[in-house]
Amino acid sequence: MARDLLLKGGRIVDPSQGLDAVGDVLLRDGRVEACGGTLGTPDGADVVDCAGLVVAPGLIDVHVHLREPGREDVETIASGAHAAVAGGITAVCAMPNTRPVTDNQATVGFVKRQGEAAGYARVYPYGAISVGQKGETLAEMGEMVAAGAVAFSDDGRPVESAQLMRTALEYARTFGVPVAEHCEDMTLAHGGSMNEGAVSARLGLKGIPAEAEEIYVIRDILLAKRTGGHIHLCHLSTKGSVELVRWGKERGINVTAEVCSHHISLTDERVGHYDTNAKMNPPLRTAEDVEALQQGVADGTIDLLVTDHAPHHYDEKEREFADAPNGIVGLETALGVNCTWLLHRGVITLTQLVDAMSCKQARIFGLPGGTLRPGGLADVTVFDPDAAWTVDPTRFKSKGRNTPYGGVALRGLARHTIVGGRVVFSTT
Repeated sequence: MARDLLLKGGRIVDPSQGLDAVGDVLLRDGRVEACGGTLGTPDGADVVDCAGLVVAPGLIDVHVHLREPGREDVETIASGAHAAVAGGITAVCAMPNTRPVTDNQATVGFVKRQGEAAGYARVYPYGAISVGQKGETLAEMGEMVAAGAVAFSDDGRPVESAQLMRTALEYARTFGVPVAEHCEDMTLAHGGSMNEGAVSARLGLKGIPAEAEEIYVIRDILLAKRTGGHIHLCHLSTKGSVELVRWGKERGINVTAEVCSHHISLTDERVGHYDTNAKMNPPLRTAEDVEALQQGVADGTIDLLVTDHAPHHYDEKEREFADAPNGIVGLETALGVNCTWLLHRGVITLTQLVDAMSCKQARIFGLPGGTLRPGGLADVTVFDPDAAWTVDPTRFKSKGRNTPYGGVALRGLARHTIVGGRVVFSTT
C-alpha cells in the first residue's frame, strides 16, 4: 500500500471550494484525506515541502492527440501521458482521429487500457461522432460510453451535416456527455494554410477567413438550442467566435468553449518566414483576435484552457508551408505559456487560471478530479507560477518537437505532479 503523502505549507488554490490559503494537504490511499490548515504528519508519511509553491487540483486537458493507435512513430499513449505529467497535467482526454478511428467499443477500451498501463496521467477517451469520421453515419455512442468514452467529436474535421450534428446532440444528451465540434466550413477553408489577412497576402499564402470558423460556431449553438444538447466548441480562434459564444450563453444555451495556449499568446505574424511550427488549424489569427480570446477567458465566455497537443514527425514539418501538417505539441509548455501571457500580464487571476485548467475541465466533462475536497481523487499539481525557464524541445518527454516556443523564456513551471497520491513527475 502506498505511503501517506503530506504536502506541507503551500498556497492551496482550489476554486471548487473557494479556497486560497496557505496550508497542508494530506493524501491517503489515492484520495484526499484532509485539506487546509496545519496538519500533523502521520507516522511513516512522506512529506513534500511546498513553501512558496501553489498546490492545486490536478490540471486537466480535454483536448489532446495521442496518435495511438496508428501513428506510434510520432506519439504513443504512454509518451503523451508522460509529457502531460511533465507539464503538470494529471489527466487528458484523447481525441479519436486515430488509425483506425476510435469509433467503437473495442478501440475506446484499448485507449483506456493503454492509459492505465502507462502509469502517468489519466487518459480518458473520446469517441468519434460518425463512423470512420466520415460524417455519414452516427457511431454507436451508447456502446462507447459503456466502454469509457467521456465525450464525442470528429475533431480534425467538422460534422458538415447539420442533421447528423442535431442527431448527435440528441443522443449524447441521453448519456449526459458533451459533443465537441471542430468548427470549420471546408468550402471556405479549402486550400488555406494560415489566417486570411495582411500577413497571408504578404507571404503569398492562401488564407482561411475567420468566417470559416464562425459559421459553424453559430450553427452549432443554434442546434444546441434546438436539442437541449451540450455543444462544446473546440480551439476557438476569432473575436467573432467569442462574441457568438457570449450570445449563446446569455440566452441560456448549453454551450461551452475552449481556447488553446497558442491562440492566446501568438499571432499570424509568428509564421515569419514560413515557419511550419506556427502552422495549426485553426490558424494563428490577429492581435485583435488574441485580445478578444484573452478577454473571453477573463470574463468566463471561454471556459477552458487546453493545448490541442498534436505531435508530428520532424520530416513532416520540414515540407513547404502549404504542404506541412497542422499542429504543435503543447502539454509541456501550456502552464508556462498561460502563466506568462495571462497570469503575469494581469489578464486573469491565479484562481481563474486553476479553474480554467482544472476545476471547470472536470465539471464540464464529468471527470473525476478537479478538486481537493476530502474524499476526492489524490490528483494534485504543485507549481511555481514565478519560476523562469527557457523552452528546450530536446528535453520534451513527448516524441514531438514541433513547437513555436523553442528558446522562448517563460514564467510558470510544475514542480510536482501527483496522480492517485503518487508523485509521478518532479522537477526538484
